[in-house]
Amino acid sequence: MTFNIGDKVVYPMHGAGIIEAIEEKEVLGERQKYYVMKLPIGDMKVMIPTDSVAELGLRQVIDEESVEKVYEILRGEQTAMSQNWNRRYRANMEKIKSGDIFEVAEVVRNLAIRDREKGLSTGERKMLDNARQILISELVLAQDTTEEQVESTLNELLG
Repeated sequence: MTFNIGDKVVYPMHGAGIIEAIEEKEVLGERQKYYVMKLPIGDMKVMIPTDSVAELGLRQVIDEESVEKVYEILRGEQTAMSQNWNRRYRANMEKIKSGDIFEVAEVVRNLAIRDREKGLSTGERKMLDNARQILISELVLAQDTTEEQVESTLNELLG
């Protein structure tokens, strides 16, 4: 899959951004082409080797229809999670790593509900914050809106 400058893409574990440039660089004596992706949140830039796109799971930002599905997931009921902290953490990490926004939304919803009901450990709190940032970054680009607007929608949905 190839992307062009200006494309809105998602890099699993990092979030969504816009391809700003395609550059050729020499790293360890090897010339390679890279997508230069600007992440709107935290104003970071990431370089992604163009020939590793498939295994890294780079994909287009979701469309308007999928945005609605994300909000439906966030409104939904908590799904069963392991009572074992370690297992729960690993399962949630797999979902975040998948790069699938619906899985990330599920992690955000489940951890937010758990936080309200029982509180979260430091590790899970960090995971929730991270998953939330990933979710927000994609929703900002998908809806062409601001971080603040998405934040406030999430706060309404998650209580």
